[in-house]
Amino acid sequence: MKAQISTSFSNKQTVPKQGFTWVKYLLSSLCILIASTSSAFASSGGGGTTPNMTGTALGIFALILFVGAYCLVIFEEQLHLRKSKPVLFAAGIIWVLVAIAYIGIGDTHTAHNAIKHNLIEYAELFLFLLVAMTYINAMDERNVFQALRSWLVSRGFTLRTVFWVTGVLAFFISPIADNLTTALLMGAVAMAVAGNNKKFLVVACINIVVAANAGGAFSPFGDITTLMVWQKGKVEFVEFFAIFFPSLVNWLVPAIIMSLTVAKDRPEASGDAIEMKLGAKRVMVLFLCTIVTAVSFHNFLHLPPATGMMLGLGYLGFFGYWLKIKENRAGTGDLPLDITGHNPDEHEAPSGHGHPPAPGFDLFRKIARAEWDTLLFFYGVILCVGGLGQFGYLAMASEAMYVGLGHTGANVLVGFLSAIVDNIPVMFAVLTMDPHMSHGQWLLVTLTAGVGGSMLSIGSAAGVALMGSARGIYTFGAHLKWSWAIALGYAASIAVHLFINAKYFH
Repeated sequence: MKAQISTSFSNKQTVPKQGFTWVKYLLSSLCILIASTSSAFASSGGGGTTPNMTGTALGIFALILFVGAYCLVIFEEQLHLRKSKPVLFAAGIIWVLVAIAYIGIGDTHTAHNAIKHNLIEYAELFLFLLVAMTYINAMDERNVFQALRSWLVSRGFTLRTVFWVTGVLAFFISPIADNLTTALLMGAVAMAVAGNNKKFLVVACINIVVAANAGGAFSPFGDITTLMVWQKGKVEFVEFFAIFFPSLVNWLVPAIIMSLTVAKDRPEASGDAIEMKLGAKRVMVLFLCTIVTAVSFHNFLHLPPATGMMLGLGYLGFFGYWLKIKENRAGTGDLPLDITGHNPDEHEAPSGHGHPPAPGFDLFRKIARAEWDTLLFFYGVILCVGGLGQFGYLAMASEAMYVGLGHTGANVLVGFLSAIVDNIPVMFAVLTMDPHMSHGQWLLVTLTAGVGGSMLSIGSAAGVALMGSARGIYTFGAHLKWSWAIALGYAASIAVHLFINAKYFH
């Protein structure tokens, strides 16, 4: 015991010294970085254009920091570390480095203006997604998705029929409800039907992931990348439908191949039925009205789509108030919420039977249940990529890809990159590069970024989500066995696009 105490005391005495050593090391390293960067800028002459900082110590450190953060994102499932945390940290440090770099050459305005531009871009994306997620949560609370799953499971379809039904529904639901939500919904159906049939569940999950990603590619609402392309004005709303058939081919080719391995066994039908709650259909109608509003704001009023989505949130707010009254819960509707998004007085309200009343429809609860990890992840990604752009990395990548490979080659490569790295930073980087190319090429990169992630299970949010839902069955290795079929669909979709949309390439 005495030895332990003395050892502990000794360790406590050395900690401050070690900490001071680390502080000195970090400060000295930072000084070296600043000095090397300043000298590099001084030699570059700095004129009116942004100097190339890719070879400077600060620029290299920023790139290493981003790669390290993204490695942590890729291994999120293994590390149990939320994907937003490393990119939030990296984004903050990268912009510190950007600011220091520009201050080193006497420029105190460029970094400030650049980060404001990135923040505006993120704000538009954030508000748009927040409203969409709120509507999805509202439909989930009204049992819309549960009722659909219950209906499908109770039909008594064969496994091959379930394979095709879940694929078709994934393809046509994802343009509205986004590919992640669609994959989780259809994946739950496949798991409920499959039972112990692991072979069927694997191909069903792969089929759902490919269908959800393909369906999301021809709609601004189907994926984050398509939303970014639309909000940037590169592709108009109706023009997205030009890649409907290429997207369909992208799903059908691997689906036909995989369906040959699915047996026609008929699993036992489930008798459990779930009905939608009051107002469920009207929430769906309001969501469609919100989409129409956002499109109208963009096309006719020339306002950001996010402002139309926020107006749509107002639709849901008023309907939610009416719904509370209808469900005899008006007294708990507009009480203040605590920091967790819960009504602190809700569980204190007396009821006739001595039990707290069940919570009714609450708009702010739906907002609180949004995927905040995902929303903050987008913030980190946008600011990380924007910061690297200030160092000149995006200009260098644009030169290598779009000049070295040509537009078609570069846009095909974007799809393969999306399978390894998440398609969001890849597409944001392309939009930030803003290469001068035809409308057909912008449609092509929208297609490839949307469907390319299907080639690997980690290449899309839909794949990662289903790996979590069907843990141990639908795995990276199981998906990899069918990557060749998905790659065939990828190549076929590009060929179809180049053929049927040739008019857009002039």
